[in-house]
Amino acid sequence: MDLVYLPYDVLVEILHRLPVKSLIRFRCVSKSWNSLITSPAFINSNLTRSHSDSNKLIVRYLDVTPHVERYKLIHEDDNDNNVSSSSEQIQDLKLPLRGSRSYFQLVGSANGLFCLYEGNRFILWNPCIRKFITLPNPSVTAEFSCYPAFGFDSRTNDYKVVRIAYRSFTGFEGAKPPLVEVYSVSEGSWRVTSGGDSYPPKITMSDWPQQAASLNGAVYFVANDWGDARNLIVLSFDLGDEVFRLISLPNGKFRLHADARVFTSEFKGLLSLICYESWRYSYCIWVMKEYGIVDSWTKQFNIDLNMEDWKVLGFWKNDHVLVQKIQSGGLMLFSYDHVTLQLKNLGFCKSTGCSYADKYVENLVLVDKPNDVVSKEESEQEEEVQSVACHICPRWCSVIVFSAKSALRQKITTIRRRSEGCRRVMWQ
Repeated sequence: MDLVYLPYDVLVEILHRLPVKSLIRFRCVSKSWNSLITSPAFINSNLTRSHSDSNKLIVRYLDVTPHVERYKLIHEDDNDNNVSSSSEQIQDLKLPLRGSRSYFQLVGSANGLFCLYEGNRFILWNPCIRKFITLPNPSVTAEFSCYPAFGFDSRTNDYKVVRIAYRSFTGFEGAKPPLVEVYSVSEGSWRVTSGGDSYPPKITMSDWPQQAASLNGAVYFVANDWGDARNLIVLSFDLGDEVFRLISLPNGKFRLHADARVFTSEFKGLLSLICYESWRYSYCIWVMKEYGIVDSWTKQFNIDLNMEDWKVLGFWKNDHVLVQKIQSGGLMLFSYDHVTLQLKNLGFCKSTGCSYADKYVENLVLVDKPNDVVSKEESEQEEEVQSVACHICPRWCSVIVFSAKSALRQKITTIRRRSEGCRRVMWQ
């Protein structure tokens, strides 16, 4: 049947069943297909389907040598009852740029879109479609400290980066409220909001650079309350109305050791707390069953692996917990079933630590945005090649398009050799 006469609804249904990589290729079929695939409505509906079909895990780890961060995608088979995943199920994802001084700080992720941070430089990266954009520099400067967060506003289908910039130490009376700046992907710009006006007094952030949880159209931080209670508290920032709110911890039930650490997370679509007590090497998971209702905080389960140097990274499918722990072969990643108390090896082992692991969702976010050029260092090398080509033999200049350093050096050598051949022919 001729595709011209294929009903529109049927065409959309077929395209929704295809992987993202195929959709990227099919943008070249026609202008109408490109317009359909890059439309906000198609991108949003495709994301909804990807959530239901997601069976992948993305892992971020850091290499000391050559001092780069790396990402791997683990394909988990529901029918695979073996102890570990096969090597075919683990795929490398290349981050197309490097930090200028050290690793990027991972601000957070939402629906498979990652936000990276370095100084005032923010990057949004979609590894699925191999595209990243560099955000314009923020206009707000912090005199003391700055806390970024990244989340998805489902009410407007918009991704937002939040910067909370403190102008004074907030633990004292009379402290200045922070300035809050928000970057909207749909608007393509930073905007200073009035959110700082709703910032509660005597509240300071706790344990950054741990990522703030993002769900229900808001981002959530663990904070310190220096008021009369002098206790931990959850501070939320609504991405829609851009207002801060406080969420108290479980009344009379939340008792932790003084050196305990608490992080916000998401468990089965609910706000949760991951609480670590180093003095006994154990974790407990609390979940807020009814949003905003303090009495609905429930202790979901405990995790005690009876060993040192391990940590909870997050949650995965079937309510399993992602656990990093030290083995004789290095740092390994496991899926922990808190019901059967079984650990499943996910086939990932590195000498350096995993700093992030979460379920991965393929999406088309940023597909309608122009991609950033290569990094400054790679761009300078490309200019070097073109300069050499134009100086030695202009006829070769038009065929030079490289980004990898090794390929660039090899091309320079090739150009020089060919140009020498050209010179010999000219003199003969």
